[in-house]
Amino acid sequence: MDVKKLGELVEQGLNVNGISSSSLTESWAREFKIPLTDFSDVQLLDLAIDGADEIDPSFHLIKGGGGSLVREKVVNAHSKKLIIVADQSKRVDVLGKFPLPVEVLQFGWQMTANKIVELGAKPVLREENGSVYVSDNGNYILDCAFESIPDPENLHNKLKQLIGVIETGLFFDMVDMVIMGGPEGTVVINKQIYKDLKTSK
Repeated sequence: MDVKKLGELVEQGLNVNGISSSSLTESWAREFKIPLTDFSDVQLLDLAIDGADEIDPSFHLIKGGGGSLVREKVVNAHSKKLIIVADQSKRVDVLGKFPLPVEVLQFGWQMTANKIVELGAKPVLREENGSVYVSDNGNYILDCAFESIPDPENLHNKLKQLIGVIETGLFFDMVDMVIMGGPEGTVVINKQIYKDLKTSK
């Protein structure tokens, strides 16, 4: 559901309060008069709806292509239910074709990148419009190319142990449902069903 459409439903009487996972989405929410709250008032959200850059057969994700991976992870981790909306091209057998975003401190980011290289990646400092990209949290993002990521949780834990790493774009054990679009239409897939599907290339 896009933010503008949600705003129309609010105008028609829908009673919701949201927490935005990025400053851009927050500005859209305010533009379309969607009520916002924060975690000082809400401990657990009823529902989170998000996208993904890759989805594997166990519902593990790579996220962060848009640069909001930390806030997205906070929101998703504190929601009763997480629904991912994506097109069929995001479904992969093994994560890793899409470079893994890793948010890092600006200070000493070169040393952090060197340590990530030792884990088998080729990290590239993200840029936007000719300048270094800075996240909503004031950090840099390294887009890390791995050949494949067969064990997302293990890699996530190794990365988080590195000094300077704030968060990774690996999301695991969070997703409840995927709404996936493709040439034949939209399919709603629950986690258990998805495990039994053969991924298409």
